[in-house]
Amino acid sequence: MATTASNLTENAPRTDARAGKYLTFRLGREEFGMHVLQVREIMGLQDITAVPHTPPHVKGVINLRGRVIPVLCLRSKFGMPDESDGQSCIIVAQVAGEEGPIQVGIIVDAVSDVVNIAPSDIENTPNFGADNAPPYLLGMAKIKGKVKILLDMDQVVKSGELAALNGAEHEHAA
Repeated sequence: MATTASNLTENAPRTDARAGKYLTFRLGREEFGMHVLQVREIMGLQDITAVPHTPPHVKGVINLRGRVIPVLCLRSKFGMPDESDGQSCIIVAQVAGEEGPIQVGIIVDAVSDVVNIAPSDIENTPNFGADNAPPYLLGMAKIKGKVKILLDMDQVVKSGELAALNGAEHEHAA
């Protein structure tokens, strides 16, 4: 029996672009994950310079080795109450901007682990009713009996929002 290309495709293991290594972190009691390739570094909280006329989830900017980068609070962005337990930290992530990749600081409650998530561990985001799932949800990962919410950080931090932040940074620097 001859093997055809279609037979090979049907028998190939299922691939999922969402699979791979994720940095997991906590917001409240929930666990989230972001692609580890987007993580540039993890640092403790530091002084954040507030920038006027920015959305409430934009906490301001920090000086990271001579570069001014915006800092967002994911709790505020997701409409969660602002409760810090002293373990909060900043994940410096690289996200897609209109003029190329940019770095942004993301405040989370605590960093948990780096995990490798297989395609079989990922499920699509459930239907939440009339409104479709937010575009920043990649899916739900099932790891050791727990669910971790996988985030598309490029969608969490939209490029239009970044353009406004970049404008605020330049005003602040002047």
